[in-house]
Order: sequence, then C-alpha cells, then structure tokens
Amino acid sequence: MFKKSFLKKIAKKEKVTFAFLEKQFKRGRIVIPINKKRDLTKPTALGEGLKVKINTNIGASTGKNDINQELKKLKTAINAGSDAIMDLSVGDNLNKVRKRILKNCPVPLGTVPIYQVVSEVEKRKGSFEKMTFDDVWDVLKTQAEEGVDFFTLHAGILKKTIKTIQRKKRIGGIVSRGGAILTRWMYVNNVENLIYQNFDKILDLAKKYNITISLGDALRPGAIADSSDKLQLSELEVLGQLVKRCRKKGVQVMVEGPGHIRLDEIALNMLLQKKVCDNAPFYVLGPLPTDIAAGYDHITSAIGGAIAALSGADFLCVVTPAEHLRHPSVEDIKDGVIASRIAAHSVDVLRFKDEWERDYNLSLHRARREWSSLFPLTLDPKKARHYRKDKKTSKDICSMCGNFCSLKMMEKCNLLK
Repeated sequence: MFKKSFLKKIAKKEKVTFAFLEKQFKRGRIVIPINKKRDLTKPTALGEGLKVKINTNIGASTGKNDINQELKKLKTAINAGSDAIMDLSVGDNLNKVRKRILKNCPVPLGTVPIYQVVSEVEKRKGSFEKMTFDDVWDVLKTQAEEGVDFFTLHAGILKKTIKTIQRKKRIGGIVSRGGAILTRWMYVNNVENLIYQNFDKILDLAKKYNITISLGDALRPGAIADSSDKLQLSELEVLGQLVKRCRKKGVQVMVEGPGHIRLDEIALNMLLQKKVCDNAPFYVLGPLPTDIAAGYDHITSAIGGAIAALSGADFLCVVTPAEHLRHPSVEDIKDGVIASRIAAHSVDVLRFKDEWERDYNLSLHRARREWSSLFPLTLDPKKARHYRKDKKTSKDICSMCGNFCSLKMMEKCNLLK
C-alpha cells in the first residue's frame, strides 16, 4: 500500500522504529490517512504506540457560509498544532469550498460525505428523504478524485435501531448529524441503511484511492444520562464487524467513539472499543463527562480526552467553547485545539522521552526565570509572551508573588538545580 521509503519517513517523524510502524500498520493498529492523489507536507500516523493526535472540525454551514473565514480557521488550527482537519461543510458550493480547503491543507483532510449528499439532494429534489445510493455514490467518487484522505461513514446504524429508540427514548436522542439524517431516511423509506447495504462497493472505491474509512458513531450519547446505553453498545458491535470487512478488503480503518460519557465509564468504553474492534485506532469525540459546561466545553472535552487517551484512545476530536451553542469562530478553534493538545500531551508526557524532556526543560527555565528560553516550549508561546508584557512585572519575577518570589528565595538558599 505504501512504499518502504514513505513508511521510513513516517517512522522517523513519529520517533518509532520502522519495524514497529510496519508491524502495527500491517495489523491495522496504525493507520496513515493519505489519498493516493495527495502529496501531504505533514502526513501523520494514528494508532497504538504512537503519540496521541488531534483533529479539528471546520466547515461552512447553512447559516455561516464564508469560505475565507473557514480558511482562517484552517490556518489557525494548523498553527496551533492540529494533526488533521475535517471539512464538515453543508449548504451551497460544497465542491468549491472543499477544493480550496484541500489546496491549503498540509495535513490529512476528512469529510462526512453524507453532508454533501443531503445538501445537494435537498436542493435538487426538494427533500433529502428522496436520496438514493446513486446520489451518495456520485459524491463519494467526486471527493475521492479530489483527494479527500478519510471518510466518516455512519454504516453502523441499522433499521432495527428505530424500533429500539421508539421503545426506550433517550434524553439526548441522536445527536450525530449523519446518524439523524440516516435515521430519518430509514424511517420514511422503511428500508435498511443505504451506506451499510452498499458498504463493499464503497470499500472498493476507498481501496482504489487509498482512503481511510472512519466508522462514525451515529448513536453516540448526547447526554451523560444516555452513557453506555443499549443503542451505543449495539452500534459498537456492528462497527466491530465492519472493521473486519475493511481489513479483508485491504482498506485502512479507524473507529469513532462516544461523545457524552460519565467520567467513571470513559476508561471502560475505551477498553471495550479496542476489544470489540480488534484494536483499530480509536477516534473519540470528546468525550464530555458533564453536560452543564456550555461555553466551556473545550475544558470538559480536555478532561474526558485525557482520561480517554490514557485508556487507549488514539485520536482526539477538538471540541470548541462554542459546542452546542453556535458555529465556532476563529478564536474558538484556537481555544479548542490548545485544550485538546493539553489533553494529548498530558498522556504523551508519560510515554515519550522527548515529551517528558520538554516539560523538564521548561520547568528548569521557569525556576530560573529564563523567560525567552521558556516561551518556545509552551503550547501557546504568543499568549505566554503576552502575559509577560504586564508593565508591573519585573524581568526577574512575576507579579503574582512579587518581592516574595518563592523561586528567588530557594535560589538564595541554593536549593534549585
């Protein structure tokens, strides 16, 4: 699938041995999302034994359709350290939007193709409920040819799900946009999920273009009251079967994971997913361990994401402060990326020498008040420098302790390294 020279470059970038990367890749425990038509300047690998990676969602919406703003978000996310981007655009001119994002995106780019399908069918036929697989297929082929690196497919939500949720209604319902679309389509047409029914054909296309499949969790909980319920776990069983079908076809696959999960159930969910899905890379949407932090869900997500990563999650999806409230701004994107990077790093620092050394060296510089050497080691050097510009702050101390600086006192006692 990949040339040996390419895998060696990835191994060097990831700071692992070639033998390890090759073995984990062949086992399906590591994926490297890159369409054969793309020449990424910042390719990345995701999975077991590697550093925790993060993804940022951007994209136009029916209410906000300014491509220049989305390109600013793209640049902000990349500069802040995002390892991948997803274009979740809906609305008009989606091919144009995606092409510009692809052109400016140096990292793997993913999409949820069903979003474009329903946007176009709604405009052409009057209702997305009239969607056919031909409509889906046209979009999949277009996006594959353009160079999209990974597709999120909600293939695990089945017709029988509707009967289950009718009997036992959820507090949060179905919060996945793709899951809700397909549920409504199945309900109206009284037929099985067209993505599931045509899964092998889609895999043939993915194989042709070397597109990684990200199995979407259409039934992820949207409230901690629904955490680890029957619907969520029944879909996970289907996703485990689909992982096997992807691997049998020689298609890279990862699995998306739960959203709102109780704190005491996060680790269990990670372990369960790895077991059911044969250790396929796990891409988690949060998780969010509380529902009440509207406006601060980037913090909620960082808490859940750190526990998830420690317990086996490989790929964290950025949640911004705007989650559940509005279309995110450029500043929301930056705050979300930094929060997710904190979560990822708090786990990587336990596993990788270079991450540990970064913290160690920063602490040394902080103790000595060597600010110019400290800033480059921080997650957001610009913000750190901004706080040091306080006019009341001495060059040798910060304004918190002032003349009673604990570090200066310890220095005078010769108690610092």
